[in-house]
Amino acid sequence: MSKVKITSDSISDLGHLFAERGIACLPIPIILGDREGLDGEITPDDIYAYFNETKTTPKTSAITPEAYYEFFKAQTADGSELVHFTLSSEMSSCYRNACQAASECGGVYVVDSHNLSTGAGLLVLYADDLASAGENGAAIARMVNARRDAVQASFVVDTMTFLYKGGRCSGIAAFVASVLNIKPSIIVSNGKMVVGKKYMGSTDKAIIKYVADTLKSYSHPDLRYVFVTHTSARPEVVAKVKEEILAAYPDANIIETIAGATITSHCGKGTLGVLYFNDAQ
Repeated sequence: MSKVKITSDSISDLGHLFAERGIACLPIPIILGDREGLDGEITPDDIYAYFNETKTTPKTSAITPEAYYEFFKAQTADGSELVHFTLSSEMSSCYRNACQAASECGGVYVVDSHNLSTGAGLLVLYADDLASAGENGAAIARMVNARRDAVQASFVVDTMTFLYKGGRCSGIAAFVASVLNIKPSIIVSNGKMVVGKKYMGSTDKAIIKYVADTLKSYSHPDLRYVFVTHTSARPEVVAKVKEEILAAYPDANIIETIAGATITSHCGKGTLGVLYFNDAQ
């Protein structure tokens, strides 16, 4: 039986876990004005500095079919099968481009994560667990797709500016949120980002209320992987979020992750989300 490798676009925000497991990532291109680079080469700190200086948000572009092809050929050169995860097809053309490249390679299964950040990362880890258990590429892709809708992925943003300028929300919504000091939660549903419950007041208080609401609404978490993912949120807030989760679920394996440059480009600083599998529908 051939070996199965699990890989991902660089939107899963699990660099340290992926490194431990040998999961390779293909970086998303990021544009800061005249500067173009790849996720990882360009960091969240670069994005914060660029925004503070120019008041302009970054842009991202899809990975090209050619880049996917070269990546897939390198990963399968030893005869391995490959299961690769992309950013949601509702948010990017990465999935389409990856499928085009995969059609020219053998043994490559492309999975549309229908998600972003550690929402996609949950699926990648699940796939890697299946690969470790001996499942083949086709079975892994099938089983992951069957569980895809169980991913609970949501977050609270400090500012709507990045989402608005990135075309993820309307100007009216961004204006109202700013004027009324509303901190909206964003939920990933059917591969799209939609506005959830809106919170008044400071970001810190909004995040704690959001966590309580999330744990109540999605009350059947798979406790093996519970991610607290953020873009440079204040340490005291992150610690409080972890306390709230453990108070509800003492056995939760909480993993804190810092979102990379791709996700930061669209959410801005101070965003925080709690993400996990919620298998009961």
